[in-house]
Amino acid sequence: MPRVLSGIQPSGQLTLGNYIGAMQNFVKLQETHECFFMVVDLHAITVPQEPAALREQTESVASLFVAAGIDPTKASIFAQSHVSAHAELGWLLTTLTYIGELERMTQFKDKSAGKDSVGAGLFVYPALMAADILLYNADLIPVGDDQKQHLELTRDLAQRFNSRYGDYFTIPDPYIPKVGARIMSLDDASKKMSKSNPNPGSYIALLDPPDVIRKKLSRATTDSGREVKYNPAEKPEVSNLMSIYAHCAGVTLSEIETRYEGQGYGAFKKDLAEHVVATLEPLQHKYAEIRSSGAIHDILKQGADEVSEKANRTLRDVKERMGFLLPG
Repeated sequence: MPRVLSGIQPSGQLTLGNYIGAMQNFVKLQETHECFFMVVDLHAITVPQEPAALREQTESVASLFVAAGIDPTKASIFAQSHVSAHAELGWLLTTLTYIGELERMTQFKDKSAGKDSVGAGLFVYPALMAADILLYNADLIPVGDDQKQHLELTRDLAQRFNSRYGDYFTIPDPYIPKVGARIMSLDDASKKMSKSNPNPGSYIALLDPPDVIRKKLSRATTDSGREVKYNPAEKPEVSNLMSIYAHCAGVTLSEIETRYEGQGYGAFKKDLAEHVVATLEPLQHKYAEIRSSGAIHDILKQGADEVSEKANRTLRDVKERMGFLLPG
């Protein structure tokens, strides 16, 4: 089976955008691919984290994976830091990475903009991301448009290693779904819906209570006029809300246009809120069950045990090719 790997950082609250753009696709992929889904806690510490919050969020993200429908008997769910080979291969690949390549990373530019001092981890973490992928010789990497640049670097590093030390790494390909890959902010449809946005009204968190969801969507930015019509160029705000509606209600965009013809935004946004609430309530109930049972610790241990053999084998092969003296 083709191998898929992806990860989500345990920083901030996961959003409806994460669910539609990534997690729903994870659930589909586990039926046809060998899947590895990580909570990338080593990436999270490239910016300061409160220790208690990091632990809580790591458990929360892993639990949301399961609540969203990822089955631990079909896919491996694990914390990145529980498999030490990630950090070690990350360092080895850092030595193959050029400063100029890292300086061109747009995410580094965005996250470091306006700061007096920036940690070295934020600068070099694309090499760790490459290690995450190459450690398992993954074939497909589900990524948003904002991560394509990092995957290109991963491909470059794999080819550079293969050129220097002999063919070994699989060159991974991006998996970018044509539908649902990018849900935009509720207050500015030119920006991706993001858990790092300081305005909580800009996103729907997966664990938002129903009344909070209704309030956020009632206040969501709309375009001038009253027509509910899908036109991302001329009506980006309403088009974004329509995309959310289509995914949550399981209807087409044209059906939404017909349903709200002549009604304006009020009725549309009210119904949208109910569809989002109905989509998230089962996930929230399952999440509560998982957290109260404590089962997530066993799931994470099981996942780390499953992937460690593959990861350690890759790391040993890489070190042998690079000339390291291996223990007997």
